[in-house]
Order: sequence, then C-alpha cells, then structure tokens
Amino acid sequence: MTALKAESLNTSTPVVPNNDLQGTELAVPVGPEDHSQGAIGAAAITVVQYGDYECRACGAIYPVIKSLSKRRAGNLKLVFRNMPLTQLHPNAQWAAEAAEAASAQGRFWELHDALYEHQTALSPKFIATMARRLGVDLARFDEDMRTHHFEDRVRRDLAGAVRSGVTSTPAFFINGMRYRGGLDERALTQALDAAAPSTRRT
Repeated sequence: MTALKAESLNTSTPVVPNNDLQGTELAVPVGPEDHSQGAIGAAAITVVQYGDYECRACGAIYPVIKSLSKRRAGNLKLVFRNMPLTQLHPNAQWAAEAAEAASAQGRFWELHDALYEHQTALSPKFIATMARRLGVDLARFDEDMRTHHFEDRVRRDLAGAVRSGVTSTPAFFINGMRYRGGLDERALTQALDAAAPSTRRT
C-alpha cells in the first residue's frame, strides 16, 4: 500500500509523517469557539485536526476519522480547525468560510461532512446547493459568504496552525501533542491507545 502523503504549504516538498507521537505542542488550546464533537470531560482523548476541504489526503483520512469517532464515541473528542492551502486549492478558502457560515446556523458538522463527501465538486454554486439541502437560511448564508463574514475566523485557525508548526494537511494533535504517525486507521488507533493513560492533558 502506498503511503499517504500530506499536502504541504511548501508545494515542492510534500510531508511524509514519521511514526512518532513526539513533537510540537498545540499552540492554541481547545476552547469554546472550537468545532468539537464526541466525548466530554476529563476522560476524553482530544484529537485536533487541521484540515483543508480540497486536500486529497484530508479526503482520504476523513472516513478513517469518522470510523474512529464512532468506535470510540465514549472517550474521543474530535476538534476540527481550518487550514486552507489556497495556493494549492482554489476552493479551499471558500469551503472553509462556508463551513463557518453553516456553523452560525448550527450546521457545521453536517456541511463539514458534505464537503469531504463531495470533495471533487466544491464550486461555490455546489457548496450553496449543499447548504440549501441542509436546511440553512440561504439568504443569511449567501450574505455571510458575499461579505466574507467568517474570513477572519478561518485566518485565526490558520495562524494557530502556523504557530503550532503545522506546514501540511491533514495535521493532528492528540492531547495537545503533534501526531507524526501514519495516516491510516491502524496507526491512529495505536496512537489513541497510547494516549489513553494520559487523557487529562488537552
């Protein structure tokens, strides 16, 4: 099986992760403004993902994360942060802002999932169609998109990623520490198992 390569800010050097949980710490702690789902409380393992909706590696890892979230629903908290690689993906910024606009109407995770499940069709028109299907107030959604109301929010996520030393997507932090292992379910499962004894750290 070919190793999955993350997509990098430096387009000339894609990043191949090392099998290692050591590395930089998460610079911006998880807070109430984050998009999170899953377990709550001190027993939860917190996984923060920096992702790009057009990144092929992010699209490939998406079903793995969904599977892990279902299997570990009792002790896994998943947080998603935006890191659109705009020099590589022309629709990534628009998609990220759309997810934030949907979040303002309580539909973040629904649109997040739809964006990854239709990753090859992320034109502004198609994204608006997906939002409408989710039942958002389309007039409000369109206004938020027209005025780039959530552009600063996306930029803050990106700035946090850079402060944390992230240069490629997808990037994961498990209990506040950078995950540098393989991008597959087996490797991630092993990393979560290893993190379980020290779940008090976020």
